[in-house]
Amino acid sequence: MPATATLFAPSRRAQVEAAVDAFMASSATPGVAVAVVESGRLTWAHGFGKADLEDGAPATEHTLFRLGSLSKSLTATAAMVLSERGQLDLDAPVQKYCPSFPQKPWPISTRQLLTHLGGIRDDDPGAQGAPEPHNTTHFGEPIASGLLLFASEPLVAPPGTHFHYATRGYTLVGCVLEGAAGRGYADVVREIVLAPAGMTETVIDDRVAVVPERARFYEKAAPGEAARGGVRNEDFFDSSNELPGAGWLSSAEDMARFEVAVLGDHLVRRSSREIMWTSVQPSDGSKSTYGLGWQVGPSTFGHAASQPGTSAAFVVAPRRGAGVVVLANLGGVDAGKLAAQLLGVLLGER
Repeated sequence: MPATATLFAPSRRAQVEAAVDAFMASSATPGVAVAVVESGRLTWAHGFGKADLEDGAPATEHTLFRLGSLSKSLTATAAMVLSERGQLDLDAPVQKYCPSFPQKPWPISTRQLLTHLGGIRDDDPGAQGAPEPHNTTHFGEPIASGLLLFASEPLVAPPGTHFHYATRGYTLVGCVLEGAAGRGYADVVREIVLAPAGMTETVIDDRVAVVPERARFYEKAAPGEAARGGVRNEDFFDSSNELPGAGWLSSAEDMARFEVAVLGDHLVRRSSREIMWTSVQPSDGSKSTYGLGWQVGPSTFGHAASQPGTSAAFVVAPRRGAGVVVLANLGGVDAGKLAAQLLGVLLGER
């Protein structure tokens, strides 16, 4: 039992456990880890089911799941830290910090990339020669190699005009962070986000490395396919080509520590947090509910993710100092819906 268990009211814990059990039963998810933040502190974290069906390893609050697009919130927070330090101008052309990225007909800023208004395309199954959207190639230089996959291509829209969700745009942000900080992207995030937040378990999803506590990843079996519990091993997938936008591993406890650090203004100032949590609207008149690396709701903020072998979500309600983390080792299930349900339990709402 985690040391935080005594901080979480038994009645609420029972409701959370019941909701997780129902979610796993209805979705055939092998393993789930959940963490809860109340009054700005981590009060409970727990694992359910199996991290690995083959060896029977249980999922725990320390099991490492793929974060998928939750990685964007880490990257955006690092960008805001550098902006506060005067090392990064969010509105300068990206070539100021990433000169290897070719000039386009219109300038692109880091702020536009963080809000998915940069005109960069996302993974394209029809892209000739590109290992996407289910990459199996391991890239030793994730930022430089990832840029090569799209740097020479035309933009899908003039920057600022249209919301086009693009994980690849965050690869360019990674290059910007490297240029602004003068060191590798992963080192930047470790030094100015992970370490200050006490996130000792968060690591790169290196598919060729031995990573203790990493979950095995699953996908739903095809109808009629003989499979244990309705799932099969996920096909080999390597996220090294999209590290800043979708390439980190973390535990439920660590992501709760991230929530605590952001809610407590331990990483960025309150004014910077509000910038991240304000949706930026495209000039074409369409509506966006996305800020700088965070999905924006009326009173909650966070991110959801779906990636081969993972479904994940985290959400915070800053006025109540509350937050929830949900990490699952099955792709294509609605972790965001479960996170919202669990947050409702914390807030005493349906």
